[in-house]
Amino acid sequence: MAREKKHRSRGRRSPLAAAALIGAGLLLTGGVYAGASAAMASTSDAQTAASTELTVEDGQKLFTANCATCHGLNLEGTDEGPSLIGVGELSVEFQLATGRMPLQMQGPQAPQKPVQFTDAQIRAMAAYVQSVAPGPGYPEDWVTAGKTNPENAKDEVDIANGAELFRINCAMCHNVAAAGGALTEGKYAPALTSTSALHIYAAMVTGPQNMPVFGDMNLSTEDKRDIIAALVWQQETVPIGGFTLGSLGPVSEGLFIWIFGIGALVALTVWITAKSN
Repeated sequence: MAREKKHRSRGRRSPLAAAALIGAGLLLTGGVYAGASAAMASTSDAQTAASTELTVEDGQKLFTANCATCHGLNLEGTDEGPSLIGVGELSVEFQLATGRMPLQMQGPQAPQKPVQFTDAQIRAMAAYVQSVAPGPGYPEDWVTAGKTNPENAKDEVDIANGAELFRINCAMCHNVAAAGGALTEGKYAPALTSTSALHIYAAMVTGPQNMPVFGDMNLSTEDKRDIIAALVWQQETVPIGGFTLGSLGPVSEGLFIWIFGIGALVALTVWITAKSN
């Protein structure tokens, strides 16, 4: 009698098994990718942290490569640029962090432009200049933060006093609304509507370009703090009274009236004349 051959039953594979297999593959691939990304990110962060810790020697190298052509290898200055002996780290930070230096071209005044160095590079070059020939340094935090002087608890921040001091000492060039203004021979006083507290202080202490130096005999540290607090308050306050028109006073207001006011009267006169005809 012939033995019957048993055939193995071939059933259909469940669709859930395929979906589970695909899901497991995606999870495995995602896990490997996430681990690799985290490792690369940690390495990148470590490299970034290492690159931000620049030394005075790094600042010297940056200065030699970017500044020595005009200011000299020893900060002595040349025919193309002034000496930096005694200007201090605060002046270097101001000039580099506002994009005024390196100078793009000779002119009546160095304009602001995009910054070409990182904060760490700027600090390193400023530290190098300070190490060679010291000058004005960075202020204490309470000065630029508009806080009370910790050495004198009775001395509180006075924004009204700062605004008055600004009108007396600065408004003739920078405009009473800190909108800037024109000077002689193509020079100008820049607007202070977006200038940082540190750079306002640096300008008062170092006197860049056409600005005079305000020493402690002219304005005390507390007075400088009040001026900074008043300007920062003005930057953060929403202007009231309608359009500012550039905060240029009678000039822009008169131009606005001349163009739109008289223009509207002329248009109305022409319309009335056309109707009468």
